[in-house]
Amino acid sequence: MAGSSRVDSSAIARWWRNTDRVTLACVGILIGLGYVLMLAASPAVASRIGASRNMFILKQVIFLALAGAIVLGVSYLSRAGVKKLAFIGGILALAATAMTLVHGMEIKGARRWIALPMMSVQPSEFLKPCFAVMTGWLLSARRTVVLRGNIAFPGMLIAFACFGVILALLKSQPDIGMLSVITMVFMTQLFVDGLRLYWVGLCVAGMIGAFGMAFVMFPHVRSRVERFLHPDVGDHYQIDTALRAFGNGGLLGRGPGEGRVKDLLPDAHADFVFAVAGEEYGLLLCFGIITVFGIIVLRTLLKLMREEDPFVIVSAAGLVTGFGLQAFVNMGSTLHLIPTKGMTLPFISYGGSSAMSIALTMGMVLALTRHHVGPGKIAQRVATPYTPGSLLERNTP
Repeated sequence: MAGSSRVDSSAIARWWRNTDRVTLACVGILIGLGYVLMLAASPAVASRIGASRNMFILKQVIFLALAGAIVLGVSYLSRAGVKKLAFIGGILALAATAMTLVHGMEIKGARRWIALPMMSVQPSEFLKPCFAVMTGWLLSARRTVVLRGNIAFPGMLIAFACFGVILALLKSQPDIGMLSVITMVFMTQLFVDGLRLYWVGLCVAGMIGAFGMAFVMFPHVRSRVERFLHPDVGDHYQIDTALRAFGNGGLLGRGPGEGRVKDLLPDAHADFVFAVAGEEYGLLLCFGIITVFGIIVLRTLLKLMREEDPFVIVSAAGLVTGFGLQAFVNMGSTLHLIPTKGMTLPFISYGGSSAMSIALTMGMVLALTRHHVGPGKIAQRVATPYTPGSLLERNTP
């Protein structure tokens, strides 16, 4: 495929030429790191809970293989196909999220998961990419779609109504972290769409007020914030252990399999996998991981600066914001830069729902930012049958 000729006008060849191969390669690197770090972190966690040492590894191999297939499959879609997928997926994810309130598994006081034979699914993970694309279409359609009676399509009103429904569902679970990410994505999309600055200020003020309410209403939120602001208050075992892991690793790490943090942290394979990377492979790998995430986000935003379709701009901006924000929250929590929040590191932490929802996100980003053009002029010329005089006509100015 790397040697695909410009003359080749097949659908797969056009996809390969027009897809952002740098971003696709970065996704492949993250999936590869997910395999490596799962081999490092998961056996100790599995042994500690009395399971087979290979349990998490085998599951994650399947999850990441499916994630890779989803990235490739979704990136092949047209922009209209991405829109349809987002609407169908959004409706299903919204219904499944509502179902968790009645039939969901309760873990640590929250109902966020639906039990399946081989795994548990967190439907709200799939709300993030689907809602971002739906919002992008709704905000762009209000400028182009006109209803009967010359009435403008109320896209922003519908977008706010959808956000209100999602807010109510996630608050009821409760899942304040997911709600915060979706809120930030939604506000970013409103800003990119051209929301006036005073409305942006009101939205920021509303977010601060909502955070204050969460601090008062939810004890676990208050506990995490107080422990972040006052290091001498409460239990800091996980954060202290993670920070010691980075110190133990130094610049080059202790070597594969030589880390000790995975034997001490209950979530070393999930929320604190970044600490395992820092201890066993050192600061250089951590910088490398941050660089890969940065390349994906910045490259997508730079491509959007040359884009003319408002649907693509708003949708892809929301998708890549959610992707980058999730990575920041995970790494920032591990480094004690922000209050602790149980959020996975995209493609690297253990988790089936997370891996597949992030794969859906990146597949949509690649599909939306792909150059949607037909066969090139060279291919068209080669495909033109020869007739007497055609060569002369082609070379005529």
